[in-house]
Amino acid sequence: MAEIGRLHDGFVPGRHPIDSYGNGGFRFADMSHRGSILALPSGIRAWDVTEPAGITAASLAPVLAEGGEVGLLLIGTGAEIAFLPEALRRHLKAAGIGLDVMQTGAAAKTYNILAGENRKVAAALIAVP
Repeated sequence: MAEIGRLHDGFVPGRHPIDSYGNGGFRFADMSHRGSILALPSGIRAWDVTEPAGITAASLAPVLAEGGEVGLLLIGTGAEIAFLPEALRRHLKAAGIGLDVMQTGAAAKTYNILAGENRKVAAALIAVP
């Protein structure tokens, strides 16, 4: 199993389902990655956020850079649901991006369903142990 960071400089192009999560990482596209990820319409990339406090407009800049390709952002905040600051919610809303915050497992499963339906969805997933 290849590791994303070693082969692709932290980016795998294309839309891929999340095959599994846990043990500090994710499996997708016949690869594994330790750490958090952003699953975007353009591909999956490594994300250096390790806790909900690190979810900021700056850490979500790659989502905003996708332009109109993202209509809904699912945020997996780890093993527990965490609330995001209202200013960040307003920032995403102003960019035309809906937001749903949940545990990482639920966010990964929901992402797979919506991406499978070809929806304009992205996911920001904090790795869980």
